Amino acid sequence: MTLRRPVYLDHQATTPLDPRVLEAMLPWLMGSFGNASSRQHAFGWEAGSAVAVARETVAEALGAEPREIVFTSGATESNNLALLGAARAARGRGDHVVTSAVEHRAVLDPCRQLAAEGFDVTVLDPDETGRTAVERVEAALTTRTILVSLMAASNEIGTLNPVAEIAALCASRGVLFHTDAAQAFGKVPLAVKPGVALASLSAHKLYGPKGVGALYVRARPIVRLAPLVFGGGHERGLRSGTVNVPGIVGFGAAVRIAVREREEEAARLAALRRRLDEGIRGRLDGVTLNGPPIDRLPGNLSLSFGGVGGERLLASLRDLAVSSGSACSTAEAEPSHVLLALGVPAALAKATIRFGLGRFTTGAETDFAAATVVEAVLRLRADPSLTTLE
Repeated sequence: MTLRRPVYLDHQATTPLDPRVLEAMLPWLMGSFGNASSRQHAFGWEAGSAVAVARETVAEALGAEPREIVFTSGATESNNLALLGAARAARGRGDHVVTSAVEHRAVLDPCRQLAAEGFDVTVLDPDETGRTAVERVEAALTTRTILVSLMAASNEIGTLNPVAEIAALCASRGVLFHTDAAQAFGKVPLAVKPGVALASLSAHKLYGPKGVGALYVRARPIVRLAPLVFGGGHERGLRSGTVNVPGIVGFGAAVRIAVREREEEAARLAALRRRLDEGIRGRLDGVTLNGPPIDRLPGNLSLSFGGVGGERLLASLRDLAVSSGSACSTAEAEPSHVLLALGVPAALAKATIRFGLGRFTTGAETDFAAATVVEAVLRLRADPSLTTLE
């Protein structure tokens, strides 16, 4: 069978829309076009009912209540609302925020904004696998701490954090715990009860549409947020604006599929990841695995290649759609802040490939990717003029 090229292996950046999700969305893009906030006629009632069903689906997948789900434009907005909203609302009782050096920019940048507003922000260094231990969080807490934000799963190296344990610690200290769960939701077990106060979600990481996500906001004990967007008081007054009915319906459909197929799909992807890893590291020396070997996102593999230039390596892999790090940073050829925080030298960080396998990745594509990478690295290493580390 002829492979379609380039082979898409960047599922941490985004996922293709599942045809089943598109099918669920189509009616809401055409005839059923009502505004979910229109309460005076059938078009609005129909749209409102569809949004309610999706809200229930997302909530059930998290072990939450429907009223605790606030729909947003995606995880970046959810992260901003969680961090800026929670910190500003709680400033009367504290001013200290804790996060880690390997968070997504959508968490680190709001933390910088909070620091500019006078908040005290502690940025923790993770261990060598990118994991932030409960003990490290506990040591950072003070009587002024109001918020801790740590991702559930790393978008770059796939590391899973001990979210439940950290959430329990924070709850016992009266500290709000937020997790950026965009990469973990629907792929690994994730429950927000009892300790998580806030959790950010994204549809397009889950074979749903782009431009829609959600923020879980705990109802009991209540979590107060200062809104970022003002207007019609939509989404419990936390996110004004006409809701994206087709996107929300698609999000709900994507979540239903992911939850139903999660265990089987996780096992399949983990097997493909091992196959890819063995196909590369079994034939090449000088290749380093980033993140833990087992306790990681099933479809994520991050490898650093010694003895080759990062830009030349990526240029040699045009038949593969892969990346060197987060797709949500600028296009500048800078080493990943995540890898630098783990102590990876800058030159080696630039020569890192993130492979993201997904729902439609096949074994043939996985083998093709391994062979392509091995051939490219051997060719670059064999030519002295091509081994300069950019």
